[in-house]
Amino acid sequence: MQVTVKLFATLRQGRFDIETLDLPPETKIIDVVQRLGIPEREVTLIFVNGLHREFLSELHDGDTLAMFPPVGGG
Repeated sequence: MQVTVKLFATLRQGRFDIETLDLPPETKIIDVVQRLGIPEREVTLIFVNGLHREFLSELHDGDTLAMFPPVGGG
């Protein structure tokens, strides 16, 4: 299956902004995080097709996965 992965802010460093990955069926978000070598603590916001999801959510063909690091502000 193909999933579009979008990385934001510091998660892009040494990686990519947007890429389509070929993944096996039943892949979970945590599997993508590990495949990309991103420490779990660095991913605090996860959206699939614009809806908030958790690490153990399963991905499906055609999904768009967006991941964000901790967001600071003032």
